[in-house]
Amino acid sequence: MKREISERHPIREFFSESIQASLRDCLGLRDTEAVELYLAAMLVDFVSFEGIFAIRDASGRSVQSLPELLAEGDVRLRADSFAREREVHRHIGDLLLFWSGLYPEFLPRLAAVPGDPVEQAVRQGSLSYHVVSTFEHSPYGEQAGTFRKLSVHFDEYRTGLSLLRASFDRVSGSEGFGA
Repeated sequence: MKREISERHPIREFFSESIQASLRDCLGLRDTEAVELYLAAMLVDFVSFEGIFAIRDASGRSVQSLPELLAEGDVRLRADSFAREREVHRHIGDLLLFWSGLYPEFLPRLAAVPGDPVEQAVRQGSLSYHVVSTFEHSPYGEQAGTFRKLSVHFDEYRTGLSLLRASFDRVSGSEGFGA
């Protein structure tokens, strides 16, 4: 069962400040406040294994591979509603942004596809966020613009997360946290 991390927990502030430093200070991106908040919340959600692999199929089994996730998020295959399609594509975008930015060495385990796994992640992650951004009606309308930015600027936000990992590596004095 996934544990909720309170809105006042220091990890949220840490992620928010770290993401802001990566996106604004290092990359010079502007008008990213909504994306920064979203990415900080995503990182908090992904602190736990349950958050990273939150999508479950109809039988309750965790869906962990990209091909299975894509099938789960397709209304022509397994998604039983457009809301489910949106939910799964949001998660696909989050998952691919997280892994490609922070731990690209994990990508081949997520989906064994020919070609550069980071390029594939950028392409599919951007597409999945685009799908989410097309839900402009209630109750999703307020978030559509954030997902549009995530789609259009996926690679820049991926680079921001890569810078975030580099800063973690410097602080920890290692080559990473051992993901």
